Amino acid sequence: MQIEGVSDRFALFHVTGDAAPAIQSGRIIQTNRFGCSGWDIWTERTEEESARDGLSVAFVPCDEECMEVFRIERGIPRWGRELTDQIIPTEANLEAASIDYSKGCYIGQEVISRIKMSGQINKRLCGFISLSDVPLQVEMRLVPAEDDQKEIGWITSAARSSRLQKEIALGYVKRGFNSVGSRLVALPDRVPIEIVALPFL
Repeated sequence: MQIEGVSDRFALFHVTGDAAPAIQSGRIIQTNRFGCSGWDIWTERTEEESARDGLSVAFVPCDEECMEVFRIERGIPRWGRELTDQIIPTEANLEAASIDYSKGCYIGQEVISRIKMSGQINKRLCGFISLSDVPLQVEMRLVPAEDDQKEIGWITSAARSSRLQKEIALGYVKRGFNSVGSRLVALPDRVPIEIVALPFL
């Protein structure tokens, strides 16, 4: 098997929705990039501009900043933020969509199997809202509301959600402190936050 980079040859668009969009050219594949029904549209790089123009007639365009807010609202982990070599997939809520317990041997299988047997993980990806509407920041450290000396988590992604009219974030919280409805404090600005269910929307 050989892996080849083809970014210079192809452009990729993504459309959310249950129904496949009508396209004049290219290849369309049903995908689930944001935890909801969607479609990847592959076109030749030479047809990128005309494909974008055609899709923009039927759909509201979403640039990189818009896409990042949507990703956070949907609670989707991103490599380099919620996903690193220090995070186990089950901690990032990827168990249902990305782990096959019937698969044969693979790197990390022992850890995954042990977590399944114990039913416990050390930390979990959570959603947060700022209770004071103060913006949240990546790498803010999290502590219990009643004990600001005990670090129990950190923020990995943050954004202002215009749909929710709230400051929201994703991050990890240790076991025993990550129940929905729990109230924490984000340091150093002492921003009060609440853990909410994912996805936000």
